[in-house]
Amino acid sequence: MKFALTLLSGVIVAVSATQAQSATSVLFIGNSFTYGANSPVRFYRADTVTDLNNEGIGGVPALFKSFTQQAGLDYDVSLETRGGSGLDFHLESKLGVIGRRGWDMVVMHGYSTLDADKPRDPAKLIATSKKMADFLRSRNPKVQLYLMATWSRADQTYPPTGAWTGQPIEAMARDVRAAYDTAAKAAVVKAVIPVGEAWTRAIQTGAADANPYDGIEAGKINLWTYDNYHASAHGYYLEALVTFGSVTGRDPRSLGDNECSGYELGFSRPQVKALQQIAFDQLASTGAVAPAPLVLPQPVNPERCVQR
Repeated sequence: MKFALTLLSGVIVAVSATQAQSATSVLFIGNSFTYGANSPVRFYRADTVTDLNNEGIGGVPALFKSFTQQAGLDYDVSLETRGGSGLDFHLESKLGVIGRRGWDMVVMHGYSTLDADKPRDPAKLIATSKKMADFLRSRNPKVQLYLMATWSRADQTYPPTGAWTGQPIEAMARDVRAAYDTAAKAAVVKAVIPVGEAWTRAIQTGAADANPYDGIEAGKINLWTYDNYHASAHGYYLEALVTFGSVTGRDPRSLGDNECSGYELGFSRPQVKALQQIAFDQLASTGAVAPAPLVLPQPVNPERCVQR
């Protein structure tokens, strides 16, 4: 009997290890734009992801995890983040943490103005993206790498001291995307995730307000939070939708306007539907996703949304 119990215990451990290894591992490397600063997204469903820095962060990675669970996909999601940092910080201080395993997929981004000391200068982003890509490939030569191009900051556009002062709100996102395209070529990544362009699309289609400094127009979403720099919960949600579509190839609209995370964050169904449509339109414009029918038609209820 003792032998049988020992054998059974060993089988259970082996099966559990196999199941854990079967999940696709995804690591997010970033800063406050990844961990959801100044919004309820920061600690959202933190128990569903692994914070390599043990800071209890859920953030955009937890939203991504929620979407994949609802879509019936198996992803083991981790994050390594530090506020106010670019990839240079992670290279200098966090390779020991990042390199603990070979990742299947990595989503990463640099500082929001491209270089904290030299805003608009892409040189550091280009160099550090390649260095990080080389390191990640040394741990797993088959790793799929994604660079995430971030959004236009209202505080860098409308106040007189901003690096993009006097230019239209879409200019910063356009410049950031151009820098990430160059970095992507140098680092040979799978794709650039067009988060900034999705924000621009949300503004240009009238779903989101263009200028939080003059008030938010009725019926429109504010993608920024109170500092006009970081995202609101709606902005991070859009970031997560675009990332979900880019990494999985799934139509973000397939989550349905009954999607659980939007419900848990207090969004209206029209807001969820609008943000999913914007994410789809942005990704479909480059062929990154194809139209797909809804897979979650059932109404939201707390029991369905508990998928921890």
